Amino acid sequence: MTLELFAITAVKTLVLFLTIVHVAPIMLYVERKGAALIQDRPGPNRVGPFGLLQPIADFVKLLMKENEPPAHVNRGLWYLAPFLTLVPACLTTAALPFADYAIIGGHKVLLQIANIDVGILYVLAIGSLGIYGIMFGGWASNNKFSLIGAMRSASQIISYEIPLGLAAVGAVTIFGTFSLREMTLAQEGLIFGILPNWGIFYQPLGFLVFFVSAFAETNRLPFDLPETEAELVAGFHTEYGSMNFATFFMAEYMNMATLSGLMTAMYFGGWHLPWVTDATLFSWLGNSRNLLALVQFLVFCSKIAVFMIIFVWVRWTLPRFRFDHLMRLTWRNLIPLGLVNILATAVFLYWRASQ
Repeated sequence: MTLELFAITAVKTLVLFLTIVHVAPIMLYVERKGAALIQDRPGPNRVGPFGLLQPIADFVKLLMKENEPPAHVNRGLWYLAPFLTLVPACLTTAALPFADYAIIGGHKVLLQIANIDVGILYVLAIGSLGIYGIMFGGWASNNKFSLIGAMRSASQIISYEIPLGLAAVGAVTIFGTFSLREMTLAQEGLIFGILPNWGIFYQPLGFLVFFVSAFAETNRLPFDLPETEAELVAGFHTEYGSMNFATFFMAEYMNMATLSGLMTAMYFGGWHLPWVTDATLFSWLGNSRNLLALVQFLVFCSKIAVFMIIFVWVRWTLPRFRFDHLMRLTWRNLIPLGLVNILATAVFLYWRASQ
């Protein structure tokens, strides 16, 4: 790799990191305003116009709080745990294809940090490492509530990774590739001249399984048993405060964004607009490749934003599951549905090949 291409990759990485870090404060505002809208109350409205500066006020408040660990914790693992959740959350975004490519300095630059041939496997494998941070934090806190929360989170995430993987197998089978970029490219055009050629129309059951599992993987309601306040105070991060707590918070929102991006790339056409091909859009934009890349980036981010809003909507709509119901849902329902989806996909591909 030349020095110029290395610099371009470094800049892409820096821009993506700065973008993904801002997901947490933005979603903090959206979460509060969304809850207020659903519950018919104002929400943040004092700090800045419409309460827009509330996330900054929260950040300053957390930054100024003391960060001294309690006397009874294992200090090394206690400090390490938040970063073991944040680092995998940051690394998984590298495989997301935010747009096709741009032309910079005469080079064709993919708007993706790493065009990995096994992109889905990379995201699922690296994302699963975050459980170590949760387990370390729960165990190192030397607190029964924290330990129970960490054990719940481990059993929940490991269990729901199975249907998540099974749903991904269906998408891989349909598109014939593990690359998220290749999947997105394959979703251009129309089906029967009517519907967008998106994965959701080939894999409706697979999407449903993936979508439900994504809530459990991110510990979001109605699957937030690892941190349920009524039973465990705050679960695995009971003993955390200040920026250590904020780090767990950021990792959760980053994981939500990554899984939303994954669903966008696998099931909703990635950067493609419905009923508009890239060639048509390219001509509308005056044959400007960089302008096309900008529009594709905005389309991809808009689809992620829709999923993030759905996460908020579901949180303030559905009640929390009981833990035995949570585990029953995956082992008795989602995993069998995932296997049925793989079988149905294989039958469909065999039928299509025989035509």
